[in-house]
Amino acid sequence: QVQVVESGGGLVQAGGSLRLSCTASGLTFDDYAWAWFRQVPQKPREGLSCINWSGGLTYYADSVKGRFTISRDNAKNTLYLEIHSLKPEDTAMYYCAADKFRHCSDSWRTGGRSFGYWGQGTQVTVSS
Repeated sequence: QVQVVESGGGLVQAGGSLRLSCTASGLTFDDYAWAWFRQVPQKPREGLSCINWSGGLTYYADSVKGRFTISRDNAKNTLYLEIHSLKPEDTAMYYCAADKFRHCSDSWRTGGRSFGYWGQGTQVTVSS
């Protein structure tokens, strides 16, 4: 049974930093590209970043480029997202998910509808 668990969210002041983690089990972690998404109520899910199976290729949404860093440790079956200079508008539920391929498809840019193996999310709240 595949399990995906995000962690590392919390309440943080604007300007601060967080590192989110996403640990998967029950699958071969490095068979997949992985991505991070976020969603706030009443708004579509937003794709933030994607990383290929080896970690050698990374992609970012323009809205987070320069502040967010995606990485992975295949030996630990774990995906990370470092967020710096947090803003109140970063407040959202953050999710990770696996693409169907080893390399990032374009699906992550439009909310990841084709992605499988989603976690339950971790809440990030940024106070001003």
